[in-house]
Amino acid sequence: MAPPVRRGKLAYKMLGWFLLISLAPMGVVGYHLVGISQSSLRKATLSMQKTLAAGFADTAYKYVTTYRNVLAETAGIEEFAAMNPARQQQYLDRILQVHLAILELSVCNAQGAEQLHRGRLLGAAPPLRNFENEEFFIAALRRGQYIGKLERQGIYPTATIAVAVTDQKAPPPGKPAGVLMARVSLNGLTSMLGMEFPATGKSAAAVVDKRDGFLIAHSDPKEVFKSDARLSDEELKIITTQTASEGGGEMFLSDGRRLVGAYADVHDLDWVVYVKQPMEYAYQGAAEMKKQIFEYLLLVVVFIIMLSLAAANYIAQPIRLLRVAAAKLGRGQFEDIPEMIPTNDEIGELTQAFLDMRENLKEKTGDLLQAQQELEKLNRELNKRVEARTRELKAAQDELINKERLAAIGQMASVVGHEIRNPLAVINNSIYFIKTKLGIAPGGTDAKIEKHIKIIESEIRQANGIINEILTYSRTRELKPERVLLNAWIEELLSVYPFPPHIVLDKSLDPANPPVDIDTTEMQQAIRNLINNGIEVMPERGRVSVHTRLSDDRGRVAIFVGDTGPGMPPDVQEKIFAPFYTTKARGTGLGLAVVRKVADRHRGAVDVDSVVGQGTVFRITLPVAQAAAPGARPA
Repeated sequence: MAPPVRRGKLAYKMLGWFLLISLAPMGVVGYHLVGISQSSLRKATLSMQKTLAAGFADTAYKYVTTYRNVLAETAGIEEFAAMNPARQQQYLDRILQVHLAILELSVCNAQGAEQLHRGRLLGAAPPLRNFENEEFFIAALRRGQYIGKLERQGIYPTATIAVAVTDQKAPPPGKPAGVLMARVSLNGLTSMLGMEFPATGKSAAAVVDKRDGFLIAHSDPKEVFKSDARLSDEELKIITTQTASEGGGEMFLSDGRRLVGAYADVHDLDWVVYVKQPMEYAYQGAAEMKKQIFEYLLLVVVFIIMLSLAAANYIAQPIRLLRVAAAKLGRGQFEDIPEMIPTNDEIGELTQAFLDMRENLKEKTGDLLQAQQELEKLNRELNKRVEARTRELKAAQDELINKERLAAIGQMASVVGHEIRNPLAVINNSIYFIKTKLGIAPGGTDAKIEKHIKIIESEIRQANGIINEILTYSRTRELKPERVLLNAWIEELLSVYPFPPHIVLDKSLDPANPPVDIDTTEMQQAIRNLINNGIEVMPERGRVSVHTRLSDDRGRVAIFVGDTGPGMPPDVQEKIFAPFYTTKARGTGLGLAVVRKVADRHRGAVDVDSVVGQGTVFRITLPVAQAAAPGARPA
């Protein structure tokens, strides 16, 4: 039974990327949707409470004005203007029979003296009173009507309603002849609230006097029938300090209760309808929806993790086999290598290249071993010469093996670089799709999402840059020189370079404008590398200078690229052109190595002059073309 294959780091990295790409956007969008849904449900709950409060405020007003209208119609009867108690009694008794909520009726003349007093709980001849100084009497004579004076008759809340009795015949017409007053029970409002807000539910509603918190009606009759039934001072203060006639919101009371309440003023009265509901019950639907969404998200997360593990293992398995085979091949084991079947993709090409390399190494190693055996036979006759030849052959063998390994590593780096760029391109396209979708979503794009998308895009550019630097340095392509006029070529390069806003460009080109023979692609990369380095060491502000100067013998021309950054100490200047040496937190250390390689390939040179605290200047020296060709390209 074969030993279990140890999972390598590549599988974990691929699993991490799969999870990041799939779960991060889904988690952010899911969290955002949950927030929107909760907010919508909360707004709907509060809107419903506001509607209920406004509707019952209108009901309460109609309830009271109904009895006011009854009194107004009765007061317009001729017998009331004539102050005929005998005829008035008939009408009052009829009102008491029809309208059960009216507990007491009284008629008084213009001087406030009571002419007639009828009621449900009164004796046959109750004593008459004088209302000259009563608020309802004064207000009814002045304004024609009065609604107020909330009090309790026993345990039942009542309101006093009064209208003026006018005499249309006496001069002047419409002069008040007295006042018709009624004391009306408000239990009907409590009954209506009880039907709208049953005691089995979590919601409650009340009609309250805004002046002192007098509880006029309540959905729970036990609350309104208390001897001193009033709304709590804290809740009354919250309601009465509002400037709008209706509204609502969340309330946090000092006793720990958390409520969702709404209120609406009763038209023309100092009454307010107040609807409240415990916050945990009001938002119960939102909480249930949030729970269900997160349960579904958890199931999706588990599914994606399992799928990602399978995908990562499928992709990483051939690479793990290559790693084991390369290790054995490095130890000289050509036969005991794991079986590898090339697939129809880039990894399959890499596998085939490795197998071909194994066969080549096996064949060449066999030839070398055979030659070594022949040399050992001759060693007995020509001991010293054979020993010297053996050393030469051993050196040739080592060099050949090194060249073969370097070629294989270079080919492997090219294939791996291509394989890494494909996922990077997919990631970049996915980010573009996500940005497109988020741009049309309701509410626009969240700032945190945009920040993390920019981070991913920046990391993609960084990875591509690293791959480009490694491939550029590891590959050696044929030089393709072109004859160009140096100044015009530099002008074109600088015109398309994306200088950031905080960088000032200082350009000074030699008027001689010498022609040079250069590979424009390689030289452009070298110059851009130097400009990039200068910009990176000046994150806030600074100046990049690009100068050219012809030598005194006019045989060489120098290109200077400088910056006003922090400069470099001498020990760093000695190492900066070495491959893979870098002082940056991130980077391959190949940028300046590429510059030196380009300069050497053009029969030139590169050096640096730097002063700590003042800046750095790089100088690339190139040979001047001896004579400009008739078809020389100016830029």
